[in-house]
Amino acid sequence: MSGFYDEGELRRIAINLFYGWGYNFYRVENQLRADDQMVRSQASRLLGMARSSVERAETDYRHEFIRTPTREKPFPDPDIVTGARDLERLGAEIGLVGNRLQALPVPENDRMTQRYRKEADTLQALIHTDEQLTGQASLMQTLLDGKNGLWMLEHQAEIKEGLLAIQQTLRGREEALIGRVA
Repeated sequence: MSGFYDEGELRRIAINLFYGWGYNFYRVENQLRADDQMVRSQASRLLGMARSSVERAETDYRHEFIRTPTREKPFPDPDIVTGARDLERLGAEIGLVGNRLQALPVPENDRMTQRYRKEADTLQALIHTDEQLTGQASLMQTLLDGKNGLWMLEHQAEIKEGLLAIQQTLRGREEALIGRVA
């Protein structure tokens, strides 16, 4: 009988390859790690959409309120320029939070770490913060979707409060990850 049909031999080869590659598809830890990365990627995508909404609103705001210079008025109204800069900063802040979210660490999968931490338990503990981050990112995206620059400037405090909440959740996630080493 050919080795292509020997289940025991094929299983042994597959397991050797998986472990040789540093990965076993069937370990719960690997599934949780992949889920964690996917969830953070999706939450980061939502924040990217929120940033795009702010950038679009900023562009429209500039086109609508900053007029072409004339001899009588060579410079735009300082309040209008301040509003445009506030929108620009808001978009940049959302982008920074999204990048930070995507770059968050996950528990390492090396033997030394496994001696001091139960990886599956740590990943399970991170699920709560990942759910919270995803919900917060979705709320931010929904809050900003389709809104104009004037609305965003009027509700800037609320938007910044949402960003602050996301940053606090990010810090909580980092603390949960660091606090699991013991």
